Amino acid sequence: MQPLRILFISIEGNTRNFVTNLTTYAAKQHAQDPELPEITATEISETSDLVAETQPYFCFVPTYLDGGNGIDNGVKELMTNVLGEYIGYANNAQHLIGVVGSGNRNFNEQYCLTAKRYAKKFDAPFIANYELRGVPRDETRVYDALVARMKEVSNHD
Repeated sequence: MQPLRILFISIEGNTRNFVTNLTTYAAKQHAQDPELPEITATEISETSDLVAETQPYFCFVPTYLDGGNGIDNGVKELMTNVLGEYIGYANNAQHLIGVVGSGNRNFNEQYCLTAKRYAKKFDAPFIANYELRGVPRDETRVYDALVARMKEVSNHD
């Protein structure tokens, strides 16, 4: 299986930390079983050039909201807009095969709201979530979800 491609944005370092740990976990899995994919990850930021994606990828997005509760009285997306712009560039959204969200469970209905909004906007499944920086069992669970989704997509081609 080709490497799993991840595009992510990290504001406070939590998503970057999780993706780094997930990439290490994937490398260990690949070393034990070469059929299991490694991960290639690219951080999207204000300085990133817009590039036309040509391969399937996942996006990892944290939730940052400013004002409203994000459900019934408004929402202002905060700080992750550059990733949304990147996905919206050219035909990039057509290659997005899954969204993974993170956030703080203390925010109840707002937990992973940005990822759920991206999934809806870009017509891609919301496939996994983790809280803040995640824990080791999240790495296993999220990796397994990515692999399963990639197999599902590959079987449809």
